[in-house]
Amino acid sequence: MRRFDATTQAFSAGTLAGAGSFRCDSCGFAVALHELDQLPSCPHCGCDQFKRSSLFAEHAPAEPWSGKRPEHPDWLEDARAGQTTTGDYLAYRDEERIHVVPLEEGWTRIGRSLAAHVRFDDPTVSRRHALIHREDEGARVLDDRSLNGLFVNGERVEWHQLQDGDELLIGRFRVYFLSLMDAAPRPGREPAGSVLA
Repeated sequence: MRRFDATTQAFSAGTLAGAGSFRCDSCGFAVALHELDQLPSCPHCGCDQFKRSSLFAEHAPAEPWSGKRPEHPDWLEDARAGQTTTGDYLAYRDEERIHVVPLEEGWTRIGRSLAAHVRFDDPTVSRRHALIHREDEGARVLDDRSLNGLFVNGERVEWHQLQDGDELLIGRFRVYFLSLMDAAPRPGREPAGSVLA
């Protein structure tokens, strides 16, 4: 009797492949699907062919960036200027909305899980993707055993001491760490934790 090997079966973007992890045939970028999720096109290379991923297989990890520090987007300075309170923040764009999230002392969980403080409901983000620890001496980010890894300023890291302006790649999302030491109230600006249109 011939055994079926799920790791050799190819799946195309847009299909319901079932729950589990899948890797792009072209670059190795991983996506994690819930049962009713459709496979997206690869956010790294655009390929639409995937294979089911095995925990025991060797994978060449996808390297989403070239290694040089990416340029900041135009909206980031507006997000920075809109904050009226000194502190540390995460800023990111999701479709047409800009989110600015204040970081509290201690741990901040980032991922796809419902328990995450910063949640991305997207198959390129692991349930437990990253952790940020903030204390008086500063903030650092740690990879929380994510499927695609954690990238800071174009380099894959296990952990990194964060500096103002650092860019984190969380799945397909580019998240920016802002450390504001001299924020002052400005009339007509959105408050911390805001969502800008």
